Amino acid sequence: MRTTRNNLSPRVAGALRAAAFAVLLCAASAWAQEKPAAPPPAKKNSCVECHSVLDGPLQVTPEMAAQDIHASKGIDCAACHGGDPTADDDSAMSKAKGFKGKPKRSDIPQLCASCHSNGEYMRKYNPSLRTDQLAQYRTSVHGKKLKAGDDKVAVCSDCHTPHTILPANDPRSKVNALNVVSTCGSCHADAARMKPYGIPTDQVAGYNVSVHHEALTVRGDMSAPTCVTCHGNHGAAPPGLSSVENVCANCHVFQGQLFDGSPHKQPFAAAGLPGCVTCHSNHKIVRPSDAMLGSGPQSVCSNCHTGDDAGMKQAIAMKSGLERLHQKIDQADELLERAERSGMEVSQAKLVQAQARAALTKARVSVHSFGAAGMKADIESGLKLAEDDLHAGEQAMAERDYRRKGLGIAVVLILLTIAGLFLFIRQLERR
Repeated sequence: MRTTRNNLSPRVAGALRAAAFAVLLCAASAWAQEKPAAPPPAKKNSCVECHSVLDGPLQVTPEMAAQDIHASKGIDCAACHGGDPTADDDSAMSKAKGFKGKPKRSDIPQLCASCHSNGEYMRKYNPSLRTDQLAQYRTSVHGKKLKAGDDKVAVCSDCHTPHTILPANDPRSKVNALNVVSTCGSCHADAARMKPYGIPTDQVAGYNVSVHHEALTVRGDMSAPTCVTCHGNHGAAPPGLSSVENVCANCHVFQGQLFDGSPHKQPFAAAGLPGCVTCHSNHKIVRPSDAMLGSGPQSVCSNCHTGDDAGMKQAIAMKSGLERLHQKIDQADELLERAERSGMEVSQAKLVQAQARAALTKARVSVHSFGAAGMKADIESGLKLAEDDLHAGEQAMAERDYRRKGLGIAVVLILLTIAGLFLFIRQLERR
């Protein structure tokens, strides 16, 4: 039997109306939740309103303020300068409201530390951020000179641009890895500024042609060393002559271990020579080459050794071993490339070539043992691998020649057969 609206009982009809109302109520609630909340009204900042129309270092535009990491966390101008940014009149800068104005340079580290040294306070914003920056700064050359009354040294605001402090991972930040060198160089490449301290100003120029700079800017290796890697950031201080090796060994671990056991360790220490810097320089660290060994024009060994002493003989022997291995690898590479271009299968030999090149790399690292004996195992291992690959290349080329000869004979036989058939057909046609 068909049921119509008129046949529904009052109880069923009431239940249907209640269900429909519940559905409408849920839909309205969901719509209200999905509707984006209206943004809160912008907090008044009379400081930015005035400073946005000023020129030079006093200018702080709304765009600059909005990018600042402090402003993004809700920390306004009053946190550093005092006063009341919400006021519309001159009372914003009244001493009654704690206005302090521009802090003295000598007070800036302690001012920044009033927040950044407070672990409980900083945990609300960035629990991973260290809170010992002030303690480190006080151990630095900058901090010590500031304490002695020199307010021309670097303080927090010189490296972290005031009013537009950006996170270090932001490419625009002055302390981003790509910008650290130019930030340090803004003082240390300024001859007039460094003259009272007697500090050279060629560090940036040297670094810009170094292998570290190439790794950072050309190869995009953001872990490549910059100024702060070796000197520290807040606790900035140059490593002492006796500790340079330890600093370099943080990255170049094996080289440091080999140098520690080398015959150069004690004589360098006795002569006051820094371990790594003596051969590789400090800021202008160029890519090492085999030419640095031996007695050639690019040799660094000849700075201390002569052609007759035992050290130079060892250097010449080390260079000779590296050259022999390098030459053998190049020969095998060239032959395998020719074989591959000829269509021969040499993929396994080319894989073994990678092992030979790895042996060459290890041998070059072993140079820091400063003895031909320390390189012997790597040299011999690489030579054997390269010899095997050279033999594989020769076999591939011999097989190629054999195939070509067979192909030539086959072509001649086919041509003779065709010629014979042609003559036979002509003879049949004459008949």
